[in-house]
Amino acid sequence: MILINNHLKNLAFIPSTCLVSAPPSYFPFRALRRDTAAKQPRLPVVQCAADMQSPKAARRSAHYQPNMWSNDYIQLLTVESPLKVEEKDQTKRLMLLKERIAEVIREKKEVEEQLRLIDHLQQLGVAYHFKDDIKGSLRNLHSSLEEISLTFKDNLHASALLFRLLRENGFSISEDIFEEFRDEKGDFREGLKDHTEGMLSLYEASYYEKDGEMVLHEAMEFTTEHLKNLSEEGSDSDMKLKEQAAHALELPLNWRMERLHARWFIEACEREVMVVDNPLLLLEFAKLDFNAVQSIYKKELSALSSWWTKLGVVEKLPFARDRLTENYLWTVGWAFEPEHWSFREAQTKGNCFVTMIDDVYDVYGTLDELELFTRVVDRWDINAIGQLPDYMKILFLALFNTINDDGYKVMKEKGMNVIPYLKRSWADLCKAYLVEAKWYHRGYKPTLNEYLDNTWISISGPAIFTNAYCMAGDLTKQDLERFSQYPAIAKPSSMLGRLYNDLATFNAEIERGDVPKSIQCCMHERGVSEGVAREQVKELIRGNWRCVNGDRAAASSFEEKLKRVAVDIARASQFFYQNGDGYGKADGETMNQVMSLLINPINIP
Repeated sequence: MILINNHLKNLAFIPSTCLVSAPPSYFPFRALRRDTAAKQPRLPVVQCAADMQSPKAARRSAHYQPNMWSNDYIQLLTVESPLKVEEKDQTKRLMLLKERIAEVIREKKEVEEQLRLIDHLQQLGVAYHFKDDIKGSLRNLHSSLEEISLTFKDNLHASALLFRLLRENGFSISEDIFEEFRDEKGDFREGLKDHTEGMLSLYEASYYEKDGEMVLHEAMEFTTEHLKNLSEEGSDSDMKLKEQAAHALELPLNWRMERLHARWFIEACEREVMVVDNPLLLLEFAKLDFNAVQSIYKKELSALSSWWTKLGVVEKLPFARDRLTENYLWTVGWAFEPEHWSFREAQTKGNCFVTMIDDVYDVYGTLDELELFTRVVDRWDINAIGQLPDYMKILFLALFNTINDDGYKVMKEKGMNVIPYLKRSWADLCKAYLVEAKWYHRGYKPTLNEYLDNTWISISGPAIFTNAYCMAGDLTKQDLERFSQYPAIAKPSSMLGRLYNDLATFNAEIERGDVPKSIQCCMHERGVSEGVAREQVKELIRGNWRCVNGDRAAASSFEEKLKRVAVDIARASQFFYQNGDGYGKADGETMNQVMSLLINPINIP
């Protein structure tokens, strides 16, 4: 039996309980392991003249594709439009529509109608405008849950929609709500298959499953089978339902990157594949809002591209990935609302450094250099860089100045010193990278448990959480004092990022001779084929999603925002690695999504 965590001795490889036990609200970092020496494997190397101080050092190369988005092109995105009068008119129209929708939300209506409206606002990507009204509506529904459940006992669609919206927004609700739809044997009733809208709704609800919820697990299997039959064998008259079923089967709502889904949903409504209440009102508002938010993204991206170009680190580290635009797209996936601009700015910069430092540890640095660099980052002392090679001096100075500048902004605005927390996250990230570098250089094959225990940190999840925490607009001194440890949800969220990455990049990284990934660890430890190991990793993904779903309730709006980031880290990872390495390769699919989210507005007649 393969253990997931050394401290959880009774957990099997495929988790039936959460990988992270649930302490009151936070858990500490784990100590990183010392590794075992072994022979270094033979791997292809390249020589790089950029290494002034170690001219004979063997250097690998990952042969990354060049950056597809030039700074000149990005700057053109924010050239002043000649249609300023039209833009002002659209802004006025947006505000008018927002007021009218707020009135619609507050109008007295039937419970199912109320749920459908909230669902449509969320899927159209505009619910953030009405979060207080929506939260209040759901709170009222939750307080009358028993009574509402009785009225919905024959309405599968409404019951599943109620369940999904409450769980998604942090309210507790039991899977027992679906017992009404099971027969005396405990199976879901066959007659439910005739109600496709209800089956779609139950399918989406099942992906909010927590650990040990067998009714939802059975609902997932039951609805998946039916929807597959519909998408493959349904009649031509069911074309809209077939498209909905195919879209759901490709990926459930709970796993989708929100902003990408919002654009798809808007366009699906335009094609009449999906139907919303008050379509003229909601669709016009959603399209205007999407374009307005996209304009904000363009300005943010333009400023970040200017910063990155002036920084000049790319020219000094030509072996590393240059992915400014993709790094910004990650942050849109993690926190898309305009109010989170400071987090997107800081985290995009952080993502650029994560990528550069990752490539230093993975493919370029010698072990001696990596140990020196790790010590320098841990000390966070500019006077300690003397022994570093020139390329590392440039990298550390750029990181040091950027992170300290972020800390200065928080100190100036709020009087709080977040630099020790930011510094800690970078030190822990580099220490985790160093563990993997030692594994590689010494030919050590970690157990799956060792691998996962280290790589949930090396995937940079804790660093993302640190920025989300420290750059939050409503951060207080009390919040900061509690930040000696990370929220429990951080680990399964980060683990999902790691596992999605492994499924997509496994073959390429093995070809260039990286440390074994989770798939290889499974193959070595269990003596199974790559195909079987991949299925086991997918089971780990489902188990970690159950953990994330089980920890979505929040005691404050601050905590709620952090947990939203946790969920969205997993969703963005799924997007980037769904069809291969959409980040490292920066392929055509990623380019299309960059165009869709950041560049091409929705057409408004």
